[in-house]
Amino acid sequence: MGKELEKADKGTWLEDFADQRPDYFYPESWSDEKKAEAVELVRPTRMKTSMFASIPMTCQGKNCPVAEICPLLAKNLAPVGKPCPIEFQVVQEAVVAYMEELGVDPGNLVEVSMVRDLVDQEIQYLRTSKKLSLEDFIQEDVIGINENTGEPIFKKGMHIAVDLQDRIHKRKASLLKQLAATREQKIKAGQGRLDSAQVISDVFTQLREIELEQEKLVRRKLGIANQDDYLKDITDAQVIDE
Repeated sequence: MGKELEKADKGTWLEDFADQRPDYFYPESWSDEKKAEAVELVRPTRMKTSMFASIPMTCQGKNCPVAEICPLLAKNLAPVGKPCPIEFQVVQEAVVAYMEELGVDPGNLVEVSMVRDLVDQEIQYLRTSKKLSLEDFIQEDVIGINENTGEPIFKKGMHIAVDLQDRIHKRKASLLKQLAATREQKIKAGQGRLDSAQVISDVFTQLREIELEQEKLVRRKLGIANQDDYLKDITDAQVIDE
């Protein structure tokens, strides 16, 4: 009886929490119209969309780190102060691709949030690729100062963007393992039987297919489809090593 009552209390609490009206938290001095407008802005569907809308960086016009290869800035169409249209479109297409290819239920907030993190990693990878398309693969880092001349001492090494790409790959791999783990728990709970290793393998295969399509799309949009092929070979090798 005690456990049944506890379950009932939890169910009631969740229902009561979900039924709370957001306008209860607004100042009493607000008009009904103002409260209604605020309620509309924080609708659950809007908030889910905003999870992804916050990913693209804000357009900085000429101050953008990759302004040299921005097709919008070249045509004087850069929306300074607004989300980057190029990144926003990539986000839209990546979200749809992940949701469809990985079979994510839009109502499953846990998996949707994982997709959000995966797409965020895709955009970060896009930024590092753009940076590498503008700068040398090898860079010189200051490692000290010459005591006699006072001049800086340099050491050649890989561009920091290469290290960032490696970290991004590892984050994506970790997210996919988490996604596979949540599905494995569902399987164990009685929603079918699949080999967990196969689940992980399938997810990684689907991810790589999505990643390749996204890279092709981005390069076409930026007009650099034929550049940096060697970077793709290197990143592929890194994935295999992992």
